[in-house]
Amino acid sequence: MTTLLESPRDSASAVLDHYLPAGEPWLHKVKRGQVLRIVDLEGNQAVDTIFYNAADTAESYSVTDTLQRQGGIYLSTGSVLYSNRGRAMLSIVADTCGRHDTLGGACAAESNTVRYAAQKKFMHSCRDNYLLALAHADIGMGKRDIAANVNFFMNVPVTPEGGLSFEDGLSAPGKYVELRAEMDVLVLVSNCPQLNNPCNAYNPTPVRFVIWDEQ
Repeated sequence: MTTLLESPRDSASAVLDHYLPAGEPWLHKVKRGQVLRIVDLEGNQAVDTIFYNAADTAESYSVTDTLQRQGGIYLSTGSVLYSNRGRAMLSIVADTCGRHDTLGGACAAESNTVRYAAQKKFMHSCRDNYLLALAHADIGMGKRDIAANVNFFMNVPVTPEGGLSFEDGLSAPGKYVELRAEMDVLVLVSNCPQLNNPCNAYNPTPVRFVIWDEQ
């Protein structure tokens, strides 16, 4: 599903405008009704994101529920992200990129080894980022709480044989996606540090998060 739609929102009226450097993690609460914009500042950067119910983190984004309900494997304007309890967590209300990956997962020491080479095992990864952010937040969450993630701006086509192909990104500098929170959510981000595939042109870059109150 590809549905391009620009946003009417002006960053001057935002309640938060956060710059996240290349390769870094971020954890933030977005309240029900607030709109979160994720901006790909330099183009083709993968923003690996997990969503939790802020009131009960055992409820988290579910790729299975989301794809089954929308009948497609990519996210864009009009997509609703569902939880593992079948409840709407967020809705995509604007998107200038076109589609976002739901199947590629987040890089980790193990996947770096399998996909690339044994010596890549100790490179920084999205899983490391998630654990660092949770540890620093000191909210009682850890390895067992890592759930499925969305790869915003990432291009992972499914091959005719049913495999995944990590390709050059479809995004470009300044492209963005906006999500409206349908419940209070914790947003756990790894601004992907991956250096081994072409999705970000082998060059991690910064991203921007902008939040508006319900309007």
